[in-house]
Amino acid sequence: MGPSLTVGVFVFEDAEELDVVGPWEVLGFWAAHVATAPVRLVTVGREEGWVRCAKGLRLGVDHDLAAAPALDVLIHPGGDGTRVLKKDTAHLDWLTQLHDQGVLLASVCTGSLVLAAAGLLKGRSATTHRDFAGKLAAIDDTIDVRATDRYVDDGDIVTSAGVSAGIDMAFHLVERLDSAEAAAEVRQGTQYDCPVS
Repeated sequence: MGPSLTVGVFVFEDAEELDVVGPWEVLGFWAAHVATAPVRLVTVGREEGWVRCAKGLRLGVDHDLAAAPALDVLIHPGGDGTRVLKKDTAHLDWLTQLHDQGVLLASVCTGSLVLAAAGLLKGRSATTHRDFAGKLAAIDDTIDVRATDRYVDDGDIVTSAGVSAGIDMAFHLVERLDSAEAAAEVRQGTQYDCPVS
């Protein structure tokens, strides 16, 4: 882990709530109570202000894309709103730009379909919500779709399966960015037990 880290969570209309707040809780607990170097969490979106998620929860966007701080990690949730995003050329270009800048990209659920639409999963291993594995493969047939994995770490891109799997991915990110001991401490503090399957 470097001297400091900035993690952005992309928030958008019709994002799946737990895709956003599950990783946020894990990474936020790490930042507030465990990390030995400063970790800053921010929400980023198309526009600063409020968005309404898939089940009606309203979430605030700290920074629009133009004003967002330089990111080290971006979490891209899934949800119904990804149907629009995977066709949004400006959004796909932004993700490609972040990737080219060395930002670690991490997706939850159908967020991986957006990464695939940007061409970022070509020839890689990835996962998504099990009900959308066929759609991920249809976007790019070079993707090694691992529909039974909770998360897949493919170097500079990490993908996770449906909704709750984003929490498991966030613990993996804590371990990767900090240590196994830090991840265990966050797990203890959030009273989270690993899923059986």
